[in-house]
Amino acid sequence: MPHPSEHTMNTTTPWARELQYDQWVSAIADYAIFLLDREGNVVTWNEGAERIKGYSRAEIVGRHFSVFYTPEDQAAQIPRRALDTALKEGKFEAEAWRVRKNGSRFFANVVIDPIRDASGEVLGFAKITRDMTERRAIEEQLRQAQKMEAIGQLTGGVAHDFNNLLTIILGNLEVIGREAGDTARFRRAVEHATQGAQRAAALTQQLLAFSRRQALQPRSTDVNDLVANTTDMLGSLLGENIAIQLRLTPSTWHARVDGHQLESTLVNLVVNARDAMPDGGTLTITTHNATLGKADRLRFDDIVPGDYVIVSVTDTGSGMSADVLEHAFEPFYTTKPQGKGTGLGLSQVYGFARQSEGTAVLTSAPDHGTTVALYLPRATSAELAVVPDASTSLRGHETILLVEDQDNVRAFAAETLRESGFSVVEAGEGMSALTLLRKNARIDLLLTDVGLPGGLNGRQLAEQAREQRSDLRILFMTGYAREALMQDGRLQSGVGLLRKPFAQAELVNRVRAVLDSSIESAPQD
Repeated sequence: MPHPSEHTMNTTTPWARELQYDQWVSAIADYAIFLLDREGNVVTWNEGAERIKGYSRAEIVGRHFSVFYTPEDQAAQIPRRALDTALKEGKFEAEAWRVRKNGSRFFANVVIDPIRDASGEVLGFAKITRDMTERRAIEEQLRQAQKMEAIGQLTGGVAHDFNNLLTIILGNLEVIGREAGDTARFRRAVEHATQGAQRAAALTQQLLAFSRRQALQPRSTDVNDLVANTTDMLGSLLGENIAIQLRLTPSTWHARVDGHQLESTLVNLVVNARDAMPDGGTLTITTHNATLGKADRLRFDDIVPGDYVIVSVTDTGSGMSADVLEHAFEPFYTTKPQGKGTGLGLSQVYGFARQSEGTAVLTSAPDHGTTVALYLPRATSAELAVVPDASTSLRGHETILLVEDQDNVRAFAAETLRESGFSVVEAGEGMSALTLLRKNARIDLLLTDVGLPGGLNGRQLAEQAREQRSDLRILFMTGYAREALMQDGRLQSGVGLLRKPFAQAELVNRVRAVLDSSIESAPQD
């Protein structure tokens, strides 16, 4: 039986008899390879063209090839211009969006070559199309990851330095506040300065969350309980003209996540949703389970296949255009008026989700609201929540080895601990600290910054200190550097974590809690 395209070629284009496809061309499945007549009508059609574009031979042969172009490109006369360029320059090549039979779009690499007879007369065109959608998505992911990593390194470093400064500022303001007496003007000045420093600390935390360098303490968390317990607080943020609904799947798994940071993330999402619904609406929080396979890695930021708990926040607000949606997770990107936002809210959400070994997925459309879905890894049966031992006293008598390279931070921490009854031995870097540890058998706890100068960082110092003293309690001070602290995402036994900036009471409380805990069940929060 003659090939369907051969009827067309024999009856409408005599030149096609000289240019019939070989059998192997017709069978190629990875490329759309077909011929056009001089006006741009489809003459032949191979298996790859049917697979990529969705048309059978009978459906497409004889139709103009502009049907593959978007309405915008058709209006701009791109198909006609493509043929003109091929005739003028001998070839047309481009990458752009094309349209399948079902209306979906794919990103294509297109080559059009003119076909001439021996006398140079144009007989038609040969067209090759390759579907580049997946490759483009991977390249875009790589570019985005590189950009986010570069910005993350910058903001993480800035935030780390700010946390050291804020520790000194907030700590000394706390001391000044206690000595302020009854002078109302003086106390008010201290209070305003403290509030400003606390806002700076909150901004620093957002920077660290975006850059994925905040110190997380993941544990087995019942997300249904967490969401239910924060409903009143979230409702107070929304106001009276926005209703809040919970749709929590009873069988939702426990997630392996830092519960405190998840609460902060929900607050961020609720505030964004409120701003998108100035005239009121409904905010819905849902939870459910999902199992992702290898095929989902491209759609979900190269996420590791496995079980995930999904926490979604949906609003009925104004929604986002495609352009806004493309940039929504980028830091400092905001559509709010100047002075109305930092542009870090959604980037913090995304950074937190990725650092938690999950991801955040954003879907939105103008006038159809927005949904942000957090994919959080499922907790294993062994990852049970650890409750810190209650400390009976915030004072102590033990000896603390304090290691901090910032002189002012070290002086503030040492003075605070001594005022609470502890003995303090100080060091500015790791090697000196190890020497002091060998000489002083009375040291009960190593309190060390993570980022130390010289040959040993805080984690390496702790490892070598544990080799000398297996029963030594360890408390890290850090503004970020989660990777330097954790093993498989969890703090080791007998190790605590203190986030910078910290207040005096917080420092003493964490030291006391680590000292009072057993080596097998050290506090993790």
